[in-house]
Amino acid sequence: MSEPTRPETSPLRTTDWLFLVYLVIPFLQPFFSPGDPLGEWLIACGFVGAFLPIFVGCVLRPERSRLWAVLTTVLAVAGTPFNTGLSILFVYAAAFAAAVETRRDALRWLAGLTLVLGVLGVVSVVPLPWRLWGLLPSLLFIWIIGIIQIEGSEKGREAAELRMRNARVEYLATVSERERIARDLHDLLGHSLTAVVVRAQLVQQLVAVDTDRARDEAGEIEHIARDALAEVRSTLGGWRQASLDDELDSARGTLASVGVELTVHQDLDRPLVGSVEHALALALREAVTNVARHARARTCHISADVEHGQLRLVVADDGRGGFAREGNGLSGIRERVTALGGTVERTGTAGTTIAISVPVEVAL
Repeated sequence: MSEPTRPETSPLRTTDWLFLVYLVIPFLQPFFSPGDPLGEWLIACGFVGAFLPIFVGCVLRPERSRLWAVLTTVLAVAGTPFNTGLSILFVYAAAFAAAVETRRDALRWLAGLTLVLGVLGVVSVVPLPWRLWGLLPSLLFIWIIGIIQIEGSEKGREAAELRMRNARVEYLATVSERERIARDLHDLLGHSLTAVVVRAQLVQQLVAVDTDRARDEAGEIEHIARDALAEVRSTLGGWRQASLDDELDSARGTLASVGVELTVHQDLDRPLVGSVEHALALALREAVTNVARHARARTCHISADVEHGQLRLVVADDGRGGFAREGNGLSGIRERVTALGGTVERTGTAGTTIAISVPVEVAL
């Protein structure tokens, strides 16, 4: 049997200490039992007192809830034949087990606890009808509390796994972006610095023989250096977090300047994961730039919504379309989106349409 995923937080929150109120149930039998009240009071106090450290242990060490469930079951089996109110311990055992077991194993626990409690109901020395009044609520609540705990634990594990996946995707996207910028800087500075070194060596040689040409070469070095600095600043600007809303505002101004009418449909009711919004914003920037430069379009439509479990960003124009070879811009979009587990589709009939899809569990 494989080990189930352990919860990141305690299966019992601080407010769950309120569940100790159910421990008053074992003390009801001494009030109404016609038998020896002193002996029954001692039994109730002894077993409840023995259970309290187990409950505290489950709150402080939730990763050992399986052990606490076993110990609670042992106490319940020992005490229920003499005080059927102690059958409430079976409900606690069901909650402890369901907090850490897989659904299949947790249901086996519930079935096993129900079977054991049924057998104890037969051998109990508590007279009727007190016996049934103590046992029947516990038989019912083993399943009610157990199922609730199973559902809550599964949701908690799914949420933890989703957070881990999102963090992993965001980390990989960040690493990929840094590598891209590093490559850009290498290509940019490699050429510029080589030119600066060569011309600086030439200036050293010309200073003594041709001062006018040396002055011209020095000016050219300054020009190369300034251009390289401007390009470096532009490249480093890619590290800033891009916003989808800001890019939409920029798209309106860009397309309006070239006479393209823009319509926008945005239906996102939750904020996007940072890495996903950054990638989509850069993709939108590139797509709008292509519309402004190459499409010769009259209208452009941008939509961003959730459809069939996918976050979709679509940029469609009515320009000249075509199936020209993808340039660096569209290739960069595809790389970023693929790193997020998404896809990019391009069609070139009746204009050009760029459709980007990213799984909702990654994007939101």
